Amino acid sequence: MNSLSAPQPVPLAQAHRLLNHGPTVLVSSAHGKRRNIMAASWSMPLDFDPPKVAVVLDKATLTRELVDASGEFVLAVPCRAIAEQTLAAGSLSGRDGDKFAALEFETFPASRVAAPLPAGCIAWLECRVIDEPQVQHTYDLFLGEVLAAWADPAEFSDGRWHFSAEGRRSIHYVAGGQFFSTGEAFEVSVTG
Repeated sequence: MNSLSAPQPVPLAQAHRLLNHGPTVLVSSAHGKRRNIMAASWSMPLDFDPPKVAVVLDKATLTRELVDASGEFVLAVPCRAIAEQTLAAGSLSGRDGDKFAALEFETFPASRVAAPLPAGCIAWLECRVIDEPQVQHTYDLFLGEVLAAWADPAEFSDGRWHFSAEGRRSIHYVAGGQFFSTGEAFEVSVTG
């Protein structure tokens, strides 16, 4: 695995915090012998207990086909160190061959879903689709219940992001191959 540290479990009550800062995500999917990975910028946490997420998956993508067939997916949070692979995952079609292999994404098995977890990321959410056919068909919006959540403990622990190194910060896609990475953390309190 390309991560600096082995992933550690994240309590499901904190799973929403893995996406709460709005990063670009990688969506991993699998059904039968087929698998795919794509980048997505439109995802977000929805609920705490049970934790739920939303992600937009266009009808034309192989990822959508595999998620429709399997009823599950993984949202992974890539970091600056793998920004080039992330952009390629969002630019190439999985119908042309295995993008994991083409982009040299190492993987490790998920604990609750068939879709693999892409190595080099800093967080992973294993999700089961909450079937909402009207929403899926009309808006390409998929809701998922988070079944398991994982994070690199050097970057996320005690319910907070720490970002130990510049290359390990989450990334946010703007357009045209441009990203920005999460900046310095700071804390404020409400007075009075």
